[in-house]
Amino acid sequence: MPDIAKTERRIVGFLCNWCSYGGADTAGVARANQPTDLRIIRVPCSGRVNPLFVVRALLHGADGVLVSGCHPRDCHYSTGNFYARRRLELLKHFLPILGIDPARFAYTWVSASEGQRWQHVVTRFTEEIHALEPAPHFEELEPLYLSQRQSTEPKRPFMPQPPDLLAKLKEEIRTHLPELDCVLGWQKGRDALHAVPFFLRQEEDLERLSLDATCHNSLVRYLPEYKGKKVGIIVRGCESRALVELLQEGLIAREDLHIFAIPCHGLLDVARLEEELGRYQHLENLVIEQDSLRITVDGKERSFSPQAFLRSTCLGCASDEPVLADTCLGSFTAGESTPVTAPELALLDGLNLTERLRFWRGVMDRCIRCYSCRNSCPMCVCHDHCIAESRQPHWQSAEHSVTEKFFFQIIHALHLAGRCTGCGECQTNCPVGIPIFALRAHLNRVIAELFSGYQAGRDAQAVPPLLSYMVDEANIQEREWQ
Repeated sequence: MPDIAKTERRIVGFLCNWCSYGGADTAGVARANQPTDLRIIRVPCSGRVNPLFVVRALLHGADGVLVSGCHPRDCHYSTGNFYARRRLELLKHFLPILGIDPARFAYTWVSASEGQRWQHVVTRFTEEIHALEPAPHFEELEPLYLSQRQSTEPKRPFMPQPPDLLAKLKEEIRTHLPELDCVLGWQKGRDALHAVPFFLRQEEDLERLSLDATCHNSLVRYLPEYKGKKVGIIVRGCESRALVELLQEGLIAREDLHIFAIPCHGLLDVARLEEELGRYQHLENLVIEQDSLRITVDGKERSFSPQAFLRSTCLGCASDEPVLADTCLGSFTAGESTPVTAPELALLDGLNLTERLRFWRGVMDRCIRCYSCRNSCPMCVCHDHCIAESRQPHWQSAEHSVTEKFFFQIIHALHLAGRCTGCGECQTNCPVGIPIFALRAHLNRVIAELFSGYQAGRDAQAVPPLLSYMVDEANIQEREWQ
């Protein structure tokens, strides 16, 4: 293979061994004229092409990536390309939020006998890549720093927990505690502004139970560790959807759970409050009311509007109704299901592709690879086998580069595609405030558009869209080029 000339572009092709590779070979045997830009990687099946292959190639200098496999209904492994079609179409819609031009990626279907079609496909794709500017090098981009805060009106106004809700919850837990191994709840941490998970095992522990708008840590992430034991858990609307996802995947058993559902009218963004308070020695008091948030630090009382310090993931919440519950306490507010764009995603929607890539270049430079986003996610249950830390296969290096840090966030987002319930714990627990929830929110939006409004965590019997397929997809075309 000759060296890449100045006029050539770096184009990577993932070709199915049984059809498209044979089609490329047929075109070669027929001496059909083809561009020399394409570097072919042969794979057993298009279903073997992980979207991360494509993203990694584009982040590391490829000007374009082409995936080609057997025609639908003609896969050597029966259904491999049906699954690939869903994943690759999702990827096509995901690339723009990263700041990568979706025109740099295409997927198509070519059979072993279609040498002429292969010539047409590779020629046209190469022409489209040449029509674009050479792919920018991520680490060489000038960072774009923008304020990630945006005033977005929530659908429902903030309301503090009813004063008698905690007492009612304690009474219900006291009633069911003898038949449970433990109950997952919250207690106050180092001060009144910080709540931490709490595992109640005896009646005396009820005195330490806490419940207010600072209790944001998702308790669902601990449930897989208690599989086979009888466990009680306190959940709000978004957390009950995470429960449904774990039930879908068989990671917990419904008969082992007693679910205490409580209403929620918004949680406070503790990190933003700490930033506003500045450095302090002691936090003496915290009073949360509907129209005021009074915090006494170092002997001085400061007042804030709780509405202005709602978590961004709570801004578009339409309903606090739980999907699953054994004991419901308080009154729940039913709401419409129309999604509201998260502030972080709205910010990115207003940028062009280059600006988005520069934005990620700036914010990812802050990442310290602490994995708090992964560790706090209720759907990330493979901590000991995470590909971000595995060296077999070697998806990522330990290099502290901005590209590797960005790629980790892309891995996390794509692993949650069709599974993320929008709780926002990943972003809430990020110690450097990276708006990574925007990636998950965009994927949820694309999933709903492609798969008939599917929302994760609504039905324990449903099959996640990327684990299923339809022979005739309503919103996915048969192939990239006719």
